[in-house]
Amino acid sequence: MTPSLFSGRPSDSVTVPGVVQAIAGGDTITPVWQNELGGLTFRLENRRGITRYAKWVAAGTPEIDLAAEAERLAWARQWVVVPQVIEQSADDEGSWLVTSAVPGRSAVDSRWIADPKTAAAAIGRGLRVLHDALPVDTCPFDWSTERRLTRAYERVAAGEQPSGQALKRRHPHVTDPVAQIAEPPPIDRLVVCHGDACAPNTLLHDDGAFSAHVDLGSLGVADRWADLAIGAWSTEWNYGPGYADVVYEAYGIDPDPERIAYYRLLWDMS
Repeated sequence: MTPSLFSGRPSDSVTVPGVVQAIAGGDTITPVWQNELGGLTFRLENRRGITRYAKWVAAGTPEIDLAAEAERLAWARQWVVVPQVIEQSADDEGSWLVTSAVPGRSAVDSRWIADPKTAAAAIGRGLRVLHDALPVDTCPFDWSTERRLTRAYERVAAGEQPSGQALKRRHPHVTDPVAQIAEPPPIDRLVVCHGDACAPNTLLHDDGAFSAHVDLGSLGVADRWADLAIGAWSTEWNYGPGYADVVYEAYGIDPDPERIAYYRLLWDMS
């Protein structure tokens, strides 16, 4: 995700929601991630070495739909390695999703921050695995440009879009962002996209091979460049410049400047 307020490992002082404490029972609870909307992820480990993950988001956070993520995980799990859903529910304070652990470390683990080229290659290979494995024709989920444009226009109307100054820094050649997102490039190839292909959501085995994806709450059918543009862009946020082309090469595709620019702008606007 693009960091606006905070996205990363939370401080040790984070408050563990009561429902997460109840789910954990006697398990050790470790905060492992906080997104920019305040959603929290906790690792739950018991004495037998069994690990689960609990995601929690406060009520009234419509941008994060854990019930929708549970549906997508259950569907995608038929073809690719993703966490298994153990429990999903909600109460007046928030909603939560409990999943099994899957092998591997996040591409932003310190192990891979120290070896960004290997991590970037795994991001590219992982997206290729996902795009080739998930069946477009039977996918019930949509992440199309049309749907995302609707959200972008809602944000513009509500005054929630990124400020002109921020957009100018991230998209220096854009003069009229609303007009430019209204003219998407032709579809290259429809695939089932991850929907949040940023580096933290790719897991690697210790030998550097791609392992699995996590955080599939926006998974749906779209042009593959909607994932590729963001997956490669996120290497700049997490590792610094110079690794975007590693993602494209590992995926097996040449960079497409027009589609990359468009889907990065749409990402920020929607």
